[in-house]
Amino acid sequence: MNIRRFLLTAIMPLFCFTVLAQTGNGPAKGNVTLSATVSYNSYASIEAPEGTLDSYETAAFSTNWSDKKLQVGFEAGWFVSNTWKLNLGGGLHFAYTPGYIGVPGTGDVANGGIPDYRAVPNTRTFVYNVSAGADRYFPTRIDNLYWYSGLRVGFAYGLNEKKYDEAESMGKSIGETWNLRAAFTSGIDYFVLPALYIGVQIDPLAYTYGMSGIQPQPGLKQLQADSHGIGFLAAPTIKIGFIL
Repeated sequence: MNIRRFLLTAIMPLFCFTVLAQTGNGPAKGNVTLSATVSYNSYASIEAPEGTLDSYETAAFSTNWSDKKLQVGFEAGWFVSNTWKLNLGGGLHFAYTPGYIGVPGTGDVANGGIPDYRAVPNTRTFVYNVSAGADRYFPTRIDNLYWYSGLRVGFAYGLNEKKYDEAESMGKSIGETWNLRAAFTSGIDYFVLPALYIGVQIDPLAYTYGMSGIQPQPGLKQLQADSHGIGFLAAPTIKIGFIL
């Protein structure tokens, strides 16, 4: 698909929405909204290290939003008045991989021997993120078009645990990370229909603090690293929402 066709495919639905739009649509006290968003990936993830190495090192994960991948998310909102809206969003993921014992080989692989098969680690992964905020809406000269400004705070957490069922294993190893984010945000919403709106959003100023750590063996102190990040005109977001 060439770039011209791609742009037409993306713009035409928005144009059709605009043509079908009725006057008088907009936020109202008591409205509950649910929107799908496309923005940067705010999840925190980490992998537990091998537990039998001679030395370890770690580094703080990037807090730069542009290093993240795009991701589809959701955001719920509630208009406590005609101009103020409270927002809440987030997501959760849990995964479990059962472990299996290793299979010993014969050794001397270079001369035709059978290699060892290491055990498959018993693995648990837990990841979640949550965000909340408030926006103040302002009407514009264009019917059904409103701009807003507000504040967002968010927290993301990731945990990974591994344990190998083999003689040389030193027990469970752990990787853990989290980040805390606060941002001023601004955007526009166009209320196409009484129950449908589309919008774009950006954070003029954002601050993120991140912490990551590993514990290769039980009883060892966690090896940690942290980072601070400040972003300007960060995290552009596209959204389509429904008024329930």
